[in-house]
Amino acid sequence: MIEIDGSYLEGGGQIIRTAVGLSALTGKSCKIFNMRKNRSPPGLKAQHMKGVEAVMKLCYADVKGLKMGSESLEFIPKEISHKNLSVDVGTAGSVTLVLQSLMIPMVHADKETGVEIRGGTHVKWSPTTGYFRHVFSEYIKSMGTEIESETLAYGFYPKGGGRIKVRVKPGKLKPITLTSRGNYSHTDAWSNASQELAERKVAERQMDSAAKIIENLRKNSKYVKSRSIGSAITMAAVFDNYVLGSDALGERGKPAERVGEEAAIFLKKQIDSNACLDEHMADQILPYIAMAAENGESRIRVAEITNHAKTNIWVIEKFLPVKFEIDGNVISCRQL
Repeated sequence: MIEIDGSYLEGGGQIIRTAVGLSALTGKSCKIFNMRKNRSPPGLKAQHMKGVEAVMKLCYADVKGLKMGSESLEFIPKEISHKNLSVDVGTAGSVTLVLQSLMIPMVHADKETGVEIRGGTHVKWSPTTGYFRHVFSEYIKSMGTEIESETLAYGFYPKGGGRIKVRVKPGKLKPITLTSRGNYSHTDAWSNASQELAERKVAERQMDSAAKIIENLRKNSKYVKSRSIGSAITMAAVFDNYVLGSDALGERGKPAERVGEEAAIFLKKQIDSNACLDEHMADQILPYIAMAAENGESRIRVAEITNHAKTNIWVIEKFLPVKFEIDGNVISCRQL
């Protein structure tokens, strides 16, 4: 059994998501202790439990310590199934954070798999479903595996109630070299707001604010039905072959103009860094270049080497026979 100290570096939920996903992928059991030790309060929260439960269903795992506030978890996987899963995270728990665990084994499956998740589609501290579709899925597609997703309902904080449907088509992951992104083409932007905000033109105001900072913006604005009033903007800067992503959320008392500005400023920072992956995608792609290492070495230029990235590398190397190296802002991964 692989033992993992959940307080290492970043010390948050990312360790749980990556470890459980890789456990299902490899069939190696793991024990995570000191879970979320660096958070207040520490231990499992409902959202982490739902993520573990989803992967547990996918691979018929035996799990010990799966309860609220638990700081220790044992995950003992069996064979990955190909059944369609249905997951209800509850209220506004992030659907994309659940997907971060599920995608690792689902991308590696030898048959098409699918999942529908209910919860928060546009909530704090997690990618929007738009980012999942237009940024994350595009990178995985470039590696040889196609992910199709559709946001069936929008879920803002606090009531959630959103739905995303995802299908993963099997394909052999291939290594990638992303060190030169080529020429800038344009930026796609999707500004969404609940119907109650239409009269105040919140979606348009978010977009107009972003357009003052990012050149050649292709605007997509719409109003949606949702249980809670909310808004969000997702952006994807398109280069010759690569995409840099960004998103931002509306909050009570936060002007729509600031939402668009926040997303645009972050995106401009990524563009100015000459990176091929934004700092969030840099974290998320690491398990997949490790999975592709048996077919060759990958090299990626990222905007920033974050503690999330360092933590993910540390966890991945416990499960897979790979070696990561960091040279400046370039991360490489090869098989041992």
